[in-house]
Amino acid sequence: FKTIRYDDLVKMGAGGITAVGRGSQAKPRMIVLEYKGCGSERPIVLVGKAITFDTGGYSLKGVEYIQGMKYDKAGGIAVLAVLMAASRLKLKVNLVGIVPAAENMISGDAYRPDDILTLLSGQTVEIVSTDAEGRLILSDALSYAQQEYKPQAIIDIATLTGGVKIALGKERAGLLCNSDKLADIIYTAGEETGEKVWKLPLDDEYFDLLKSDDADMKNSGPREAQTIVGAMFLKQAIAEDLPWAHIDIAATGSS
Repeated sequence: FKTIRYDDLVKMGAGGITAVGRGSQAKPRMIVLEYKGCGSERPIVLVGKAITFDTGGYSLKGVEYIQGMKYDKAGGIAVLAVLMAASRLKLKVNLVGIVPAAENMISGDAYRPDDILTLLSGQTVEIVSTDAEGRLILSDALSYAQQEYKPQAIIDIATLTGGVKIALGKERAGLLCNSDKLADIIYTAGEETGEKVWKLPLDDEYFDLLKSDDADMKNSGPREAQTIVGAMFLKQAIAEDLPWAHIDIAATGSS
């Protein structure tokens, strides 16, 4: 277990998580847990979004949406729970849990729309909405996972988009994945456990909705295909040959 503090995240070049959390008195951190149950085998990495409270930042949420934003850490909590369960059950697998944790607040230090950030991947991002913050902290965590652990697969879990509730309601989480094999494993596990998912497309053309004139990409696009666009943003941090899945639990995580 280790915690990477704000100053070290800045030195690392993790410009997503540091921007999102710098407006809060409680500065952001990245929590890393390791469970070793299978020798030297490359680990599976689980990444969980943990926005401890999400005001939306300067793209402030309305009163009807801001209440309940303490649940915006549900993905991070899920990852912590999996690591705890693996330890208690003594599972024969190597797992790493990475939880980027930040509070998205307004202050004189907070990041703003029109800012351009450099992520840990080296990619630049034009900020369209400070309320599209989860993908920024997750991108840095996904990059860190690959740099430090060279995993055999990565799964991230996040309350990422309101659009997933429009698409799927509260019965199933959205699954977006670059590997049919990994997607099938997750789908089958969901059917057996009641944590059901439904796979959405991830065609390259959806990235057009994130194109920027001033940076490698924007952090948000138009209202269309919100859940897919959020996953497309994360996909930019993933190596082409690495199996990766994104599970959007925005509708199911607090139900």
